[in-house]
Amino acid sequence: MTVSEKTPVDFWFDPICPWAWMTSRWMLEVEKVRPVEVRWHVMSLAVLNEDKLDQVPEEFREYLRTGAWGPVRVLIAAAKEYGDEVLGRLYTALGTRFHNEGLPRDRETIVAALAEAGLPARLADAAETDALDADLRVSHKEGIEKVGQEVGTPVIAVPGADGGQVAFFGPVVTPAPKGEAAARLWDGTLLVASTPGFYELKRTRTQGPVFD
Repeated sequence: MTVSEKTPVDFWFDPICPWAWMTSRWMLEVEKVRPVEVRWHVMSLAVLNEDKLDQVPEEFREYLRTGAWGPVRVLIAAAKEYGDEVLGRLYTALGTRFHNEGLPRDRETIVAALAEAGLPARLADAAETDALDADLRVSHKEGIEKVGQEVGTPVIAVPGADGGQVAFFGPVVTPAPKGEAAARLWDGTLLVASTPGFYELKRTRTQGPVFD
């Protein structure tokens, strides 16, 4: 099967979110067992929450106001200069360091991730400037408008039967299913997401993200 015959799966992520990271690792498993191709896009928890910071737990408020901007700005800078195809490998390099290794989300960590992704260290400069924030907002808006403002990251969109797209938030899952378990979750997620009038299926999380 050629790439063109695979179903495109658009995936919007913010690299600081551990739950989006779990879902993204699941999607990479799905690529192995279903004829899909993930196309990565950037969204921003900082943008999503900038007008409702008073509703965010205090321990996250200041981080969303300041530190959450850097990684997404670097991703946007990389995509703008080298194309969206670099986003997947840069996300993997950043996410592995942020989540699996628990490294600080600082310039040193970002530079190391850029090197692993085969990208120049100078792109880390983008973390400290708002020069590309308009591009970030465009990418964020494209994803979030498909599902509404009451969700977070990730947002996934797939082709719908009517020629448009079916989009949804999540799934939120831990640990990331592998092999046939990943395939079954994908099939079930598509089934409920494509059902007209279906909006929500949820239960209280009793476990944090398991990075393996």
